[in-house]
Amino acid sequence: MQESNHFVSYLPHLNAILNTLSATMLGSGYYFIRKRKLIAHKNCMIAALLFSAAFLVSYTLYHLQVGKTPFLGTGIVRPVYFTILSTHVVLAITNLVLVSTVTIYAARKKIGEHLSLARWTLIIWAYVSLTGLIIYFMVFHIYTG
Repeated sequence: MQESNHFVSYLPHLNAILNTLSATMLGSGYYFIRKRKLIAHKNCMIAALLFSAAFLVSYTLYHLQVGKTPFLGTGIVRPVYFTILSTHVVLAITNLVLVSTVTIYAARKKIGEHLSLARWTLIIWAYVSLTGLIIYFMVFHIYTG
């Protein structure tokens, strides 16, 4: 049992790495599409999707084992943290639908639909990635008690 708990304690850090890799691939994919390098764009976006899926599995495993992770910050930082957290959660759920839809459009070669939705998905996905990292640092490195 102790060995299992030790493994679980690394998952938040793995989650941050996966989130960072996904965001990096997302940014790279955006760069490549702006340069009209379609294959590089596709590869980066597939990588971003795979890193995000791995994150979701790891995140779920962690919270199934640990439950809620308390935020230990006090004072004005608490409402700031919970504002970031609440917008992050709502947009992360929204992002699941958007990423799925934009991926289906791309796979079916519905480029017009893909492009119009991808513009919004990029912004939301980037926000979710950035706020996820902010939340990670606030919970696991800054306000640790």
